[in-house]
Amino acid sequence: MTSTLATRTDWTAIGAAELADVIALRRAIHAEPEVGLHCPLTTAKAKAALAGLPLEIHDSTSTTGFVAILRGGRSGGAGSNGRTVLLRGDMDALPMSEETGLPFASTVPGKMHACGHDAHTAMLVGAAKALSARRDELAGTIVFMFQPGEEGHHGARHMIADGLLDVARPEAAFALHILPNAPAGMFVGREGAMLASTDTVLATIRGKGGHAAMPHEAIDPIPVACAFVTALQQHVARRVPVADPAVLTMTQIHAGSSHNIIPEEVQLMGTLRTLSEATRTAMRAAFHQIAQGIAAAHGCVAETTIDEGYPVTVNDARATRLLRELSSEVPGGAGWTAMPAPMMGGEDFSYVLREVPGAMAFVGVAAPGSDWRTNPPLHNTRMTIEENVLATGVAMHCAVAERFLERGLD
Repeated sequence: MTSTLATRTDWTAIGAAELADVIALRRAIHAEPEVGLHCPLTTAKAKAALAGLPLEIHDSTSTTGFVAILRGGRSGGAGSNGRTVLLRGDMDALPMSEETGLPFASTVPGKMHACGHDAHTAMLVGAAKALSARRDELAGTIVFMFQPGEEGHHGARHMIADGLLDVARPEAAFALHILPNAPAGMFVGREGAMLASTDTVLATIRGKGGHAAMPHEAIDPIPVACAFVTALQQHVARRVPVADPAVLTMTQIHAGSSHNIIPEEVQLMGTLRTLSEATRTAMRAAFHQIAQGIAAAHGCVAETTIDEGYPVTVNDARATRLLRELSSEVPGGAGWTAMPAPMMGGEDFSYVLREVPGAMAFVGVAAPGSDWRTNPPLHNTRMTIEENVLATGVAMHCAVAERFLERGLD
């Protein structure tokens, strides 16, 4: 049987009713940003906003994250307890200084919510409040996942290891991410690979130090390191299929202490991004092999390390379709734009999507009158959002949960 949002709850008034509180919470979080796995102030703000709701709170033991579980009041179609769906909001900020000039700008030097996690947390709280008020009408269970440590700290992986997905095991999971470079209310996403894996690659090239005026008596590791970087780029260009790409960017090279000293070693660091585990595995092997081969050819020794980052973020086709169907039905929604190709950025919601099917979508937050194409992007010191769109995000969370509990991903 086909049904639409209009035949169920009208989330228009509900999203608008939550907006003032959501904005206030977002601004409070924005003013006191926290970085990493431990965000006690942010967690306290979120829990205070949820106080008094019919939620079961389960804390992470390795982070300050938590899940809040709402069990619906009527039986669903997937068994006596109905279906279970997870909604995720991340909480941490970035180690960068804010230059927006907002009255609620960061009060913490060197920290800023430049990726919208303040908005994500506030929208999820708003959705938890709206759905809790309709608990008796829900045919299943909703898990609200409040997660720190998304910005490179593997927060989702830690929370999964803490067993928080097993308290009320979800059958699907969804997340929203604001995007200042899309029109307000526009949802953006795609089926399959949406974001890349994110490994950090490190290498040390060791030679023999000496006087810069007598290089023949030393083994200079600097030109060897340069050859290594060039060989990596040649490998990506000539050995990696364009249909299953990789990006390998060396971002740091450190060597030397003076103009007249050939250093003993060169240290290099970079990032490896791929869209499949097959290419990821092949590129890891190539990184080690190329470093060893180039170093040996020049009389040097190479040591290489790869710090495993996030997996590829893969959206389930059925879950993506659900988001697409709701994108123009929720209040303020401006429809759906399909991404023509994945982004090579990473997202640790990928850990959740390895456990259960689901999808993430971006939601545009460009301010009216601004050019969304040239707005300061994510991770920019001047990034801002149109706060009225937060009502759209609340409504989408609620609509997704309601629709999934009623129909699943079929």
